[in-house]
Amino acid sequence: MDRASAAYDEDFYAWTQAQAAELRRAGAAGNNAPVDWENVAEEIDGMGRSQKSEISSRLTVLVVHLLKWLYCPDLRERCERGWRRTIREQRDCLLDAIEASPSLKPFALSVFEKVHGRSRLGVADEAEVPLTCFPLDPPFTLDQALDPAYPAELFPPEWR
Repeated sequence: MDRASAAYDEDFYAWTQAQAAELRRAGAAGNNAPVDWENVAEEIDGMGRSQKSEISSRLTVLVVHLLKWLYCPDLRERCERGWRRTIREQRDCLLDAIEASPSLKPFALSVFEKVHGRSRLGVADEAEVPLTCFPLDPPFTLDQALDPAYPAELFPPEWR
């Protein structure tokens, strides 16, 4: 297995970025293959961007549900099952995406506070409570958000 194939298997996002750059370099060098180098590179680049978009979107859903769990106890009783299911699903999908493309973990970290800001606005609106009910800074870290044991009362040990 060559290095490019190994990179594809180890970190798809990083592979898309490297391949897009290589295609652009080959096109600029005047490679005579009848390939639309720039558009092929753009499409591969787009595949990587879609992975970033998925991380951001899933992280938003996860943070929204964690905030609801932590700060909306009045809604929890009737929504608990759905929130728990959504939190588990988003965590699993995020962890799978980061495992498939480890270079996306720094991206998730870089957008975490921005996601929290958007999420608290959405939660306040949905729960019909003042925005001040939710902390300005994230009350948990990205690692905690992805941790199946956080918060402890969400999933009993036998469910983790």
